[in-house]
Order: sequence, then C-alpha cells, then structure tokens
Amino acid sequence: MKRFSLSLALSLLAMILCSCTSPKPYITSDGAMLGTTFHVCADVTNITPTELYNEMMRIDTEAKASLSIFNPQSLLSRINRSETDSLDRHLTYNLALARSLGERYDYHYDVTVKPLTDAWGFAAKTATKEPNLDSLLQFVGYDKWSLNGNRLVRHDPRVQFDLNSIAKGYTVDLVAEMLEAHGAENYIVEIGGEIRCCGVNAKGNVWRVGIDSPEEGNMSPGANLAAAVELNGKALATSGNYRRFYVDASGRKVVHTLDPQTGRSTTSRLLSATAVTDNCATADALATLFMAVGEERAIELAEQMRDSVKVYFIIDNASGKYDIFNTLE
Repeated sequence: MKRFSLSLALSLLAMILCSCTSPKPYITSDGAMLGTTFHVCADVTNITPTELYNEMMRIDTEAKASLSIFNPQSLLSRINRSETDSLDRHLTYNLALARSLGERYDYHYDVTVKPLTDAWGFAAKTATKEPNLDSLLQFVGYDKWSLNGNRLVRHDPRVQFDLNSIAKGYTVDLVAEMLEAHGAENYIVEIGGEIRCCGVNAKGNVWRVGIDSPEEGNMSPGANLAAAVELNGKALATSGNYRRFYVDASGRKVVHTLDPQTGRSTTSRLLSATAVTDNCATADALATLFMAVGEERAIELAEQMRDSVKVYFIIDNASGKYDIFNTLE
C-alpha cells in the first residue's frame, strides 16, 4: 500500500510539473550560407520564421565580408593583399584563438597556410605541379605575425591567412548568440555539418546529431552515418579527407588537410576526426588539428584534452573496416 501511495504521489507530481510547463513553439529556418547549407531550429517566440531567415542572411553577409578568402572584397582578402592592417572583431577573435591553439599544440594548427592551400589547389587556385615547399614555408608560422589590439603586425607582407578551418564553426557560434539574444533556450544550429545545440528538441528529447561515415564518394551529409551522439550545451565539428581531395598525375591522393610543419598534404589511418567542446570555432579548429597530426598523435592529444574536449575518431584498420576511438561516452 505504501508503495502504491508513493508511486501515485510521484505520478501526480509529474503531472503538476508538466501542467506548469508551457513549452514555447519552435521555428525553423533552412537555406544556403557560406557556400553550403544551414538548418536552424529554436524555441524563439519574438521573431517569425521569415525574420529568422533574414537574421541568418545578415550573419552570412557579415561573416563573408570579414572572413572569406573567396570574396575579394572581404576584410581578410584586403589584409592578404596588404591593403590594410586594421581588424574587425571577427578577425581579432579568430586570429587570437588560432594563435592560442597553435601555440598550445605543437604548431600543427596554423592559419598562415594560405600560400600552401593556394599551391595545392584548395583555395580556388590551380594546383602547382610541384610546389616549392621550402620557399612557401618561410611565410608560414606564428612567429611571422602578432596582434596589437585590433591591428595586425606582419613581419613580412607576403604572410597570408586562410581561416577556412575555423570560420564556419565561428559563424555557428554567431548564430547561437543571435538565438540566445532573442530568448532561445533550446536550439540546434547546423552549417555545413558544424553543429551547436542547447537544451532539447520540440519533443523534449536531447538533440541527437549524426557523424558521417568517412567513405570516399559519401558526398551527401547525413545520408550515411557512422554514429549518432547526443549534444546539449556543446558544439561539434568534423574534419575528414573523404570529400575534399584529388588524385594528381602520378596517382597520388592529395587531401585538403595540410600539415603547416611540413607543408604537405596529410594522409594517415585517421579518416575522420570529430571534436566536441563548448564552442564551435574551437571544435572546428581542433578537428582540423587532429587530421593534420595523424591518428597516433591525435589520440595522444585527445587524451590530454579529455577534461575539456571529447572526440570521436574513425580509423582505418586496413581490413576494410573501421576502428573507433571515442571519449564521448
């Protein structure tokens, strides 16, 4: 009898709590930004879906005007052409974060790699048949530049920046900040596979997001998943070499992940690296870092970061199957 009474009391308490909760309606917005697709779903009540879409387009325009190497009129492009040394808040934040991560993790993450990405054909340029890496590497490195407030100081005007490894994640963070400013407590933001989530979905469940299977030819994000993970109050970014690569005239696979220490395309048994941390800019940069150092060093770094960064690595075991290194659990 006591058990029945306790159970009944708990049931009544749950009913009272639910009746006191009036979940806000969720709105969604989908479209294109940063040269890829986006999806947003959030419990904002003070803007309409049309207004939310317009906010996304505003952020898209602002990010491209600041951070894009593909927009010749962007502030970053003008800096790369030595037309200015003045930074806006977006560039200042990203350059400071990139420097912090590069200095912390053996300089295998570096945003002065634009001469290399140009030479290897990954920055809307035609690939150089045999890049002179010794010549190019003299313009790569954190010792080649510094920040002085909102001013960039370069020791050589030929130093150029490529923020593609961090800008998309950073833009996800900008969208999350916009949603929170509009009162959202529960949301998911996804731009080209980089994701940030908070709270629960419209059904009251923690957001679940997918990690793509790193098979060559898997060009449809979300169509073939290797795993699904819960995400709440965190951001996730994945880097892999199964989409952006080419095979050169000698039959060698050239991937877009470049090691700034060697200047060369990095291939290893690590096929896909997913990083989960508090903000998407950091997750984006760390996913690139892991791919650049290869599976053994990536696992060592992941163990060192375990308290603040969680990872999901998909590793080729040479038998046609995958090994998984996972600290998300």
